[in-house]
Amino acid sequence: MKIAVIILAAGLGTRMKSSIPKLLHKICGKSLIQWVAGAVSTLNAQSTIVVVNPVSKGIKDSLSDSRVTFAIQKKPKGTGDALRVGAAALGDFRGTLLVVNGDTPLVEPSTLRDFLEIHKKNKEDLSIVSFFDEGRHSYGRIIRDGHKVKAIIEDRDADAEQKMIQEVNSGIFAMESPCISLLNEIGINEAKGEYYLTDIVNIAVKRELKVDAHHLGSQMDFSGINTREDLHNAGLYLRDRIVNQWMSNGVSFVDRSSVFIHPEVKLGMDTLIYPNVHIEGETIVGQRCTLFPNARIIDSTIGNDVVIKDSTVIESSTVRDRATVGPFAHLRHGSVIGLAARIGNFVETKKSVIGDRTKASHLTYLGDAEIGKDVNIGAGTITCNYDGRKKHKTIVEDNVFVGSDTQLVAPVAVGKGAYIGAGSTITRDVPPFALSVSRARQKNIENWTLKRIKRVQSAENKDKNEEE
Repeated sequence: MKIAVIILAAGLGTRMKSSIPKLLHKICGKSLIQWVAGAVSTLNAQSTIVVVNPVSKGIKDSLSDSRVTFAIQKKPKGTGDALRVGAAALGDFRGTLLVVNGDTPLVEPSTLRDFLEIHKKNKEDLSIVSFFDEGRHSYGRIIRDGHKVKAIIEDRDADAEQKMIQEVNSGIFAMESPCISLLNEIGINEAKGEYYLTDIVNIAVKRELKVDAHHLGSQMDFSGINTREDLHNAGLYLRDRIVNQWMSNGVSFVDRSSVFIHPEVKLGMDTLIYPNVHIEGETIVGQRCTLFPNARIIDSTIGNDVVIKDSTVIESSTVRDRATVGPFAHLRHGSVIGLAARIGNFVETKKSVIGDRTKASHLTYLGDAEIGKDVNIGAGTITCNYDGRKKHKTIVEDNVFVGSDTQLVAPVAVGKGAYIGAGSTITRDVPPFALSVSRARQKNIENWTLKRIKRVQSAENKDKNEEE
């Protein structure tokens, strides 16, 4: 089956009350149009056309990685006109045209495949995906004569009896290429000054073409996003869908309703996720990990048996097996945490490699550093990696002990097995197995406190006598 796809993405989305085009609003890390383009990309279509309007900036950029082309609807004349614009870009295409709306991000690729299979099997000229909605809504109603589809009536044009119909239009159509010419027969709706795509159904029926509507998926799968509330509800629905998938694959959640996981994320079996955890981008989390509350992990790789403690942020980094990170740690981009290493509370790393079994347990900054294995980094240690113009590297070799409150002024290297005394400022390389101490000699002034007390008392007595 030769397939072409047209995504209708020219709506202005004024009900979103936003300076951002509606289709660029995001749920679970992807814009609405990216969700729809991703769903149709699984169909191996001969071509995919996205119909946009001239003022919706950013949509082309958001689909720069997708194999789509664009057609511009210069004036907002409705969905019928938008499809005409898109169809013109198909040239002399012969096959099945699938039409979807760009604001329906929850539609499943499997639903689209099933729909096309039904369309092909039944040898229909025009097919529609329908669903049932029992509440108040603005979807177009499927009008049937017995079991046969007769027309689609838009909500604003429906009478009281027609508004009672529960079978509604999802906005997804499949049509054989000869039906495309019927777009030219759609008349303008005088009340709205637009051409309704749904009018093609009545035209096709009058031509005695084979037309039908098929109930596929759930109501939420076809929900259009028109308001901020719609966007919010879609995000929650997608959140639940993703969490359910991982629960069925052996991942446990303490509170599934408070966790947000992006669709590209991969989670290992027997991992336990606590409340308020956000896992974003193309993150991979291994098996038997524990992610404690309020952790946020973005585009990172987490090994097996890793513990991420409370309120930790990990960005574009790698944490190897059996490591522990947090609480209140921040791994910035380019950090690599070694096997069984420990990154503790209020420790920040950036573009640094931390060796196996190395510990940085408290209040430390390690930037542009290469730290070896079995190193102890004392509390309050920092790498001074920036001289005001350039970043410089710090190298600490294996088995080094760095005392608390140490400043390592890069570029600098500390040799294997060396010791750094607490409170030192290291500006020169330290040889292997050396002890390096950089601080002023301690000086004790005996009885200084007693003398100070006497001075203070004498001054107070003098002030009192002067007042008298």
